[in-house]
Amino acid sequence: MTHTLHRRGSAESLSNDFPMLSIRAMGFNDEGSDEKLEKFLRIAVRHNPVNIGAVSLGNMFSHETEEIIAKAHGVVHAVFDNPHAVVACLRDLKSADVGMSVVVSGILDEVNKCCKDAGLKRHTVEFSLGVWGETERLPSEEVLEVTTMCGHGLVAAGLVTDMVEQIRSGARTADDTAKELTRQCTCGVFNPVRAAKLLAAMAAA
Repeated sequence: MTHTLHRRGSAESLSNDFPMLSIRAMGFNDEGSDEKLEKFLRIAVRHNPVNIGAVSLGNMFSHETEEIIAKAHGVVHAVFDNPHAVVACLRDLKSADVGMSVVVSGILDEVNKCCKDAGLKRHTVEFSLGVWGETERLPSEEVLEVTTMCGHGLVAAGLVTDMVEQIRSGARTADDTAKELTRQCTCGVFNPVRAAKLLAAMAAA
């Protein structure tokens, strides 16, 4: 189970959204794992992620990159906005043989191709079965496309609609409001590039 599994949106929108995480397994590879997670992040940073983060600290829009890397602990994240960067990062991770579990989320066909192009054999596939229950109480689908990029639910629907109104009024740009939302997602799996496009589209509607 991963908190990056429930992102919503069209295939086109999600085709440039690749959250990646590395995590220790207590009792199996936790000894020396902080150094391995630091190595994972240093490799990821070489490929220009649009966001990185560590659950123990925050993301690159709230903390300096070096601080995040130095304090990597438990589980770390990187988000890419194109498959070429994902492939290059996976190739480097394979060569480095870091010894940690790596999870890549995204459209299955896209992720499969990334793994194949990187010379990797996929180990496991996880699917989200969606949201069940009183779904009529959920925010609009457009808002959910933004809020579900934070798997811990720290990007509030009300804040998203407020950012849209600020774009409409000319008070702020889509890029600026996307960065504001990104800061709320402390673990660093929020994609600010995709968010900016989604916010701009909502403001224009």
